Amino acid sequence: MAQSLEYKRVLIKLSGEALKGESASGYEAEAIRSAVEKIKQLLDCGAEVALVVGAGNLWRGINGRSGGMDRVNADHMGMLATVMNAMCLRDFFGMAGVSAVVQSAVPIPGMVEQFDRERAIAALESGKVVIFAGGTGNPFFTTDSAAALRALEVDCDAVIKATKVDGVYSADPFKDPTAVRFDELTFDEALSRKLAVMDQTAFSLCRDNGLPILVVDFNSPNALEKILAGNTSYGTVVHG
Repeated sequence: MAQSLEYKRVLIKLSGEALKGESASGYEAEAIRSAVEKIKQLLDCGAEVALVVGAGNLWRGINGRSGGMDRVNADHMGMLATVMNAMCLRDFFGMAGVSAVVQSAVPIPGMVEQFDRERAIAALESGKVVIFAGGTGNPFFTTDSAAALRALEVDCDAVIKATKVDGVYSADPFKDPTAVRFDELTFDEALSRKLAVMDQTAFSLCRDNGLPILVVDFNSPNALEKILAGNTSYGTVVHG
């Protein structure tokens, strides 16, 4: 049922690891169904949702580079892996009765559409989930940067960093029991405290364009709906 949302159109940056569940790599059907169900609940609340998914369950460019691979080639492989993850998600959304489209920065005719801003916005307005794949289409940029870029291009109200913790902390809460969680931070405060919210390029894009970053525990029940409604007890809002 639709409800009052502070952030109506959002882009969720989802890690590839979210698709592998307890498996060492690859896919776990139950983990993907769980992710799809959480996003479906946002749609039921009246949100418009875009996704950027990483590729850590399939490939990490840094692993290829450590083995002597060329950086550009390793990054291109990572882009292709995000397309595979996006296609997997599209299929599971379909099984859940949710219409989803994949738009890739790397065109693959017959498999996925090429990124097109106007078509993406139209799809979001019609209630479809839009999954952006292929990163930015360029090496040397992370999927964090792709998430910030696409969120700005399709006029999102916020970008959501889906993590394993319920917000931004003063230190790693898994290592430091005295770490303090923040309900809200300004971009300048996050910088001065040297808090790793997103990678530097993505963070700068959001800061320079006034795009809020919502950091939330993706696995916490109802956390996504709560923070979209403005309840910062369920995550951290980083804003201007």
